Amino acid sequence: MNAVMTMLAEDLIPTRYSLLSRMQDREDQDSWKDFFDTYWRLIYSFAIKSGLTDAEAQDVVQETVISVAKDIQKFKRDRTLGSFKGWLRNLTRWRIADQLRKRDRSVPAGNNLSNPSSSLDEIAGPASADFEAIWEKDWQANLLEAALERVKPRIKEEHFQIFDLNVLRQWPAGKVAQALGVNIGRVYLARFRVMALIKKEIRALEKQW
Repeated sequence: MNAVMTMLAEDLIPTRYSLLSRMQDREDQDSWKDFFDTYWRLIYSFAIKSGLTDAEAQDVVQETVISVAKDIQKFKRDRTLGSFKGWLRNLTRWRIADQLRKRDRSVPAGNNLSNPSSSLDEIAGPASADFEAIWEKDWQANLLEAALERVKPRIKEEHFQIFDLNVLRQWPAGKVAQALGVNIGRVYLARFRVMALIKKEIRALEKQW
């Protein structure tokens, strides 16, 4: 995935503001499904990296999506809230804090930390100083994965296998050709075609934001 991110860094998907506009209609199920499918992994992954359990991270995903639904109109009206990426980051962070507060309340008196709020001060991910950098990296990786998922159903299985081995897993082209029993030129061609489709998908998405 890092290799793909490097090759497509300039094309990473931005926030689609047309999608955010459609999401103001809570009955627009397609738009909300699009939003959930695109962002849930990002929220879940960051909750896990912040030290939460699987169940707690799932709660963070649910509560963050609820927060977005509740406040999306406020976000659209108030541009001082910054970018959607930053707004979603803050919502996720606050929902992680909620889970940590629940932990603190569940610990019997006398068995709690000497400073019950210390865990809340450390919710910026693995290291508070790196919070924004970690979120940015996860954001880009997550959206790129979403783009890949949109492309995968439209290409031949063999082409995706080649792309997966050569680009995502970074196998040398010769090794991929030998493993799949294909001409090495076919490896390069499949890689080029899939990369072109990914870039096209990103450009198409950009027009919808």
